[in-house]
Amino acid sequence: MIRIFSILVGLFFTVALLWSFGNGAYNQITDPAAASAEELFHKHPKELALASDGPFGNFDRQQLQRGFQVYQEVCAACHSLKLVAYRDLKQLGYNDDEVKAIAAKAQIPVYDPHTGEVKSHAGLAKDNFPPVVYGGQGSPPDLSLITKARHGGASYVYSLLTGYAEQAGFKNEKGDELLKKFPDLKTPEGLHFNPYFANLNIAMPPPLSSDGQVTYGDGTKATVGQMSKDVSAFLVWTAEPELAKRHQTGWPVVLFLLFATILAYLSYRNIWADKKH
Repeated sequence: MIRIFSILVGLFFTVALLWSFGNGAYNQITDPAAASAEELFHKHPKELALASDGPFGNFDRQQLQRGFQVYQEVCAACHSLKLVAYRDLKQLGYNDDEVKAIAAKAQIPVYDPHTGEVKSHAGLAKDNFPPVVYGGQGSPPDLSLITKARHGGASYVYSLLTGYAEQAGFKNEKGDELLKKFPDLKTPEGLHFNPYFANLNIAMPPPLSSDGQVTYGDGTKATVGQMSKDVSAFLVWTAEPELAKRHQTGWPVVLFLLFATILAYLSYRNIWADKKH
């Protein structure tokens, strides 16, 4: 009797589970849940090809120097690079004198534990980039690891920099019916519409708003797209300065391991060739 009762209870719960699953699937098909504004308007990062991409990738030093120039002249006012030392800039092709000159332009804060005061001195090659004292609202993120911390990496940074849009114009692409569904989507005062940002509205105004904001020493035309690409490449380097060295080291190691595996297999066959199981 107990066995029959247990079977009936099990059948009841099985039927209830199947009914619940079927009912949910039917409702989802016939009346799908309304998508959020972010799901409708948010865009995936644009495609971006850099010299450092792929297993054979290597950094383009000229591009990295251009990207560093964009960072210095445009981004450094709000965003720090606290994990990067000035001496690391030698990897970009700068010589010792140039690195010292770049570092000397910065004031490095130093805390004195005896007096409790914070003093500053001119930057040295051994110093890291100093923190940025930002006077506005919020706290702009440090950019040292930004391409590692954001999904899409360099493509996300590039898309964000080139993705600012007039909200009304962007919304009209979706049709007037969608405008009625999201009356509260209007960008709040002080924010800026960017479909590549997580919640569509970002506090940072367009940092690269027009062509020619910087003047490249190598003659490259400084369009918004070019500057965005260059600074994105530079931030890939700040996040992973050893990338090129890893690529150069990795392939010989892989080939050596492959050769060692083949050698071990041939040795095994030779040693056990006259052995019978």
